[in-house]
Amino acid sequence: MKKSLVAFLAIATVAGASVSMAPPARAGGGGVAAGVAAGLIGGAIVGGAIASSRPAYGGPVYVEGPPPGCYWTRQRFWDGYGWRFRHIQVCN
Repeated sequence: MKKSLVAFLAIATVAGASVSMAPPARAGGGGVAAGVAAGLIGGAIVGGAIASSRPAYGGPVYVEGPPPGCYWTRQRFWDGYGWRFRHIQVCN
C-alpha cells in the first residue's frame, strides 16, 4: 500500500509539474488557470487518499493487572552456591 501510494504521488508530481510548465500565459490563453485547476484536483485526490487510509498505530490496548490483593516481590534464597534473588507473586 505504501509503495503504491508513493508511486502514485511521484507520478502525480511529475504530471502536475509538466502541466504547470506550459508556455507562459498569454492574454486569453488560460495556461495558468489550467495549472491551478490541475493542482487543486491533484491535491484533492492525494488528500482524499491520505484521509481514507488507516492510522499507522494500533491504537490503545488494555492490559489487565494482577488480581486485587496480589503483588510482586523479590525473595532471596540460597541455591547451594550463594544467595540469589527471584521474583514471586504474593496473594492475600
